[in-house]
Amino acid sequence: MAKNRADKNFVPDWVHEAPKPGSYRSIFKWGAPEAFKHPNRRLYKLIKETLGLTDGDFRTRLSLGNEAVRFDRKTGLTKNRIADLRRITGNENVQTDDYSRVRYAFGKTVEEAEKLRHGIVDRAADAALHPRNKEDVRKIVDYCNRHRIPVYVYGGGSSVNFGLRPSRGGMALVMSTHMNRILELNETNQTVRVQPGIMGPEYEDALNNAPEKLGAARRYTGGHFPQSFEFSSVGGWIAALGSGQSSSYYGDAYDLVVSQEYVTPAGMIRTLDYPATATGPKVNDLMKGSEGSLGVLVEACMKIYRYLPENRRRFAFMLPTWEAAIQASREIAQGQFGMPAVFRISDPEETDIALKLYGIEGTALDAFMKLRGFRKMERCLFIGTAEGEMNFAANVKRRVKKICTRCGGMYITGYPVARWEEGRYTDPYMREDLQDYGIMIDTLESGVAWDNIANLHKGVRQFIKARPQTVCMAHASHFYPQGTNLYFIFIAKMKDIKEYIRFQDGIIDRILKYGGSLSHHHGVGKMLAPWMEKHLGRSQMNALKALKLHFDPNNIMNPGGQLGLDSGGKDWRKIK
Repeated sequence: MAKNRADKNFVPDWVHEAPKPGSYRSIFKWGAPEAFKHPNRRLYKLIKETLGLTDGDFRTRLSLGNEAVRFDRKTGLTKNRIADLRRITGNENVQTDDYSRVRYAFGKTVEEAEKLRHGIVDRAADAALHPRNKEDVRKIVDYCNRHRIPVYVYGGGSSVNFGLRPSRGGMALVMSTHMNRILELNETNQTVRVQPGIMGPEYEDALNNAPEKLGAARRYTGGHFPQSFEFSSVGGWIAALGSGQSSSYYGDAYDLVVSQEYVTPAGMIRTLDYPATATGPKVNDLMKGSEGSLGVLVEACMKIYRYLPENRRRFAFMLPTWEAAIQASREIAQGQFGMPAVFRISDPEETDIALKLYGIEGTALDAFMKLRGFRKMERCLFIGTAEGEMNFAANVKRRVKKICTRCGGMYITGYPVARWEEGRYTDPYMREDLQDYGIMIDTLESGVAWDNIANLHKGVRQFIKARPQTVCMAHASHFYPQGTNLYFIFIAKMKDIKEYIRFQDGIIDRILKYGGSLSHHHGVGKMLAPWMEKHLGRSQMNALKALKLHFDPNNIMNPGGQLGLDSGGKDWRKIK
């Protein structure tokens, strides 16, 4: 429990019990119910100082959302409709209770979490369906298309852009319950065919242990490790065009997909398993990133790689400035000697916080860096790993070290990488700790070309920091010869969700104003949809709406503004 005011060792009363079953918190809490990660003392102190808070602000928690889920609107389905669906999927695979209807209608945005924390449910599915196989999916989509019932696809539930929001009720199609297996491993082609509901850990574990579990001759890796890895599905990675934390070497989700099979209202689509073809525009590519708006992904053929963890090389550098970190990163990305797998540069504010999180601040290493002239709030942390064949990985590390040294960097061993790896999936658990005391922490990300990264970073950061008592961290973590991404993280005490939404909208406006992409690896969903036409232009949006009209003429697939394809409920058929 929290200690009294006079205690200099005060620690907030962070929650460390699993949410009550059936509660709102059990829906919005990040990750495993029994898992927690609390801010350490250094980070807690920084948050207080930057946000202008005292221990007194951490003595009374806000609503925890431990109340049982209630939704006072009855399902929009008739008894006959529910009976029809039970005949398709089996009685146990149709759920119409309040908890299931709400659980499968919410993702992990801050806005959704705040509403659930206060028992506010403005939208829910009419039923949650758990298809057993692609034939079930085919029958469900056919039935819903004939009766004009909306269908929303649910994978792991980690969407951060309202991608799961059932704006018009209808079905939440839960893919991870049954459709979660590896179907075939092809070692000759180095591919694997999977069902979309398989979750990251199960997917990677099966590949890493392919000799024992799949009868293979070698061990493999999928190479895709988003921060949501433990609670996201392969289908979700494809739907949202995700980028894993090792994407600079293995590629983004877009690069990893060889072929796909979809159930759409217009019929079944199965693309072909060729590594490359010259047969016109590729439908396979058009379906990637469609976010459930064109059809339901039921199978995917994915690239895989040999699993060689014994060859992994870790390295970290401290660069003197953000400009030096950008220069070193560009030279590495364009060096043509191979790419690091993990490849990440943090700006000065994120570097300062990272050194606190990793327990480096105040150590002999920190003192030595300061002695060498790497000043606080100027220096920038670079962390990375090299993977692959032994000599290849060693050469990548060697070349990276030469470039960073030439740019004024100091090699600080692989220790920061090891510390980062310890928290790579657990850092988001701190979100609930902060929100329990009214502190919002959220992220927005953008793709950017090399010649505009400094401008985008400066412009967006100036807007965020113009709000008093606000933390603004930024890093680049997905690299290409032509550019990178910027991932902005902000932390602020806000009076209510309306203030948060206004601030978030302002950041999105600045990202577009300063030449960033609307999204880099989180997808668009319904949150970013209002900016889509401004970002892509009317002609490109018309092309996407034409695809929507072909595959989903009755607009049953994730309607309500997903990707901006039906204009949030307006007459989406009127392509102007």
